[in-house]
Amino acid sequence: MQTSNYDLIIIGGGSAGLAAAVSAAENGVEKILILEKEDYAGGILLQCIHNGFGLHRFKEELTGPEYAARFVAQAQKFPGIEIKIRSMVLKITPEKEVHYSSEAEGYCVAKGKAVICATGCSERTRGAIQIPGDRPTGVMTAGLAQRYLNIDGYFVGKRVFILGSGDIGLIMARRMTLEGSKVLGVAELMPYSNGLTRNIVQCLNDFNIPLYLSHTVKQIIGKERLEKIILAQVDEKFQFVPGTDREFEVDTLLLSVGLIPSNPLLTEIGVRIHPKTGGPLVDENMQTSIPGIFSCGNSLHVHDLVDFVSMEGETAGLAAARYIQGKLENSADVIQTQPGAGVGYLLPETLHPGKDADGNEKDFVLKFRVQKPFQNVSLVVTQNGEVLKIVKKPFLIPAEMENLTIRASELLSKTGVLSVEVSNE
Repeated sequence: MQTSNYDLIIIGGGSAGLAAAVSAAENGVEKILILEKEDYAGGILLQCIHNGFGLHRFKEELTGPEYAARFVAQAQKFPGIEIKIRSMVLKITPEKEVHYSSEAEGYCVAKGKAVICATGCSERTRGAIQIPGDRPTGVMTAGLAQRYLNIDGYFVGKRVFILGSGDIGLIMARRMTLEGSKVLGVAELMPYSNGLTRNIVQCLNDFNIPLYLSHTVKQIIGKERLEKIILAQVDEKFQFVPGTDREFEVDTLLLSVGLIPSNPLLTEIGVRIHPKTGGPLVDENMQTSIPGIFSCGNSLHVHDLVDFVSMEGETAGLAAARYIQGKLENSADVIQTQPGAGVGYLLPETLHPGKDADGNEKDFVLKFRVQKPFQNVSLVVTQNGEVLKIVKKPFLIPAEMENLTIRASELLSKTGVLSVEVSNE
């Protein structure tokens, strides 16, 4: 078994991995390998034929395949970027050896000076949420249905119900309607939607598809094919409210009940994992607890916009380039971040104040989601218990990831704890 040597190995050829490769190449990395398990680079974008991508990154509205094609074209401009498709990564080591199985080459080992994990995320299934009832066909995740319809050309179902108001579920409500299916409704366990407002308007309201908040599927009924579902309302403790059962005759139930960062490769080598996001704990350079191994995109934490996934990939690509060149030297000073009241999680976990490789004082971008919807509140940033800054927000919702820039000049010190909380005062 022969080992191939590269400067940088990127696992995953989706929007994060491609952006990371281009960024690293632009910053002097000469030999880059992208390993993609699917038939084409582009990731999940290839099945997202709706528009709405690229408004932040390219300042125009693109479909998923169009957005992916932009980055594939950019990567192809660099002769040092090699993309291997149908290549499944089996394991990585702390020494940055990547073992993978390739349809064309068999079992292979690649050795890198740095590794970026851009492995995306996976959907929660029926088993993950334990819906009672029969086990007929016709119950599947919304993302799988999207792939069946948009890539494989399969008609998924005639009478459809969707559990979960995540963006993929909302988009599939519209897509199924346009294909001629009857979408009877979308149910959401929480008292608010988990999708972007624009998707609620464009995918549900515009097609008169009802949204049942504080509802979930109580039972699945069907022998070979799904025949019925029982929907019921839940209270604030997520217990079923007596007398609220509704019966829907459907042949298809699509599940849009959350995404989980996919990180078995990192957990196997002991990378520290965030208890809330399921992604690795990283610093401002997207570097994990093992030096030289980076993470970005939906494998780090689930994003609402692919534009932000790409931007995060670019940050990881630049940092990996600096690491390979011996320029990514973090100061001994460390600031820990900690989510405050109303904030679900806060990334990066650690910040290293000081100067970057170009001699500039570091600014930091904090990324977080709130735990519930808020209106007319303030984000209060504190360091070691002292108020650093206050940012007014007319509204905050869990579906939208927030970005908050902390300037180097705003820091009160180069150590301690930095926290963000939501305040009604």
